[in-house]
Amino acid sequence: MKVKIGGYPDYYYWLDRLFGWNPEQKVSVRIDDHDTWSMDHTLAHIVLPMLVQLKRTHHGAPFTDDEDVPEELRSTSAPPKEKEWDTDDNHFKRWDWILDEMIWAFEQKCRDDWMDDYDYSWVSVEAIVHQERMTNGFKLFGKYYESLWD
Repeated sequence: MKVKIGGYPDYYYWLDRLFGWNPEQKVSVRIDDHDTWSMDHTLAHIVLPMLVQLKRTHHGAPFTDDEDVPEELRSTSAPPKEKEWDTDDNHFKRWDWILDEMIWAFEQKCRDDWMDDYDYSWVSVEAIVHQERMTNGFKLFGKYYESLWD
């Protein structure tokens, strides 16, 4: 007799028994009208703790593009690989750096007062650099969205 969990294949039953994994995760979300007034801010409060937890607990790293990280973390800056299918010495460092940039961007989004650091001057070079770094963190979030799992 094959046991099925909610129409899932029987091996899900053993995954649940061995690891406490349940394919039928129950999610309840309540959205109020005011949550979409500043949806980017609302979502930042949800995404930020998830990114922090992922960085703390991740067990692997996806392949990332060299252009997304500083020169010193690029695959071209790592010592040569022994075998072509190996990952380079910077593989996991790149992913940690990218996660850090996403986390930083969402931390800034959660701060209502980050512009206070620049006296509300959008034309100051520092404020522009700050905003560009935030924007890059959000671009990385979008680019690596499907890699945000553990």
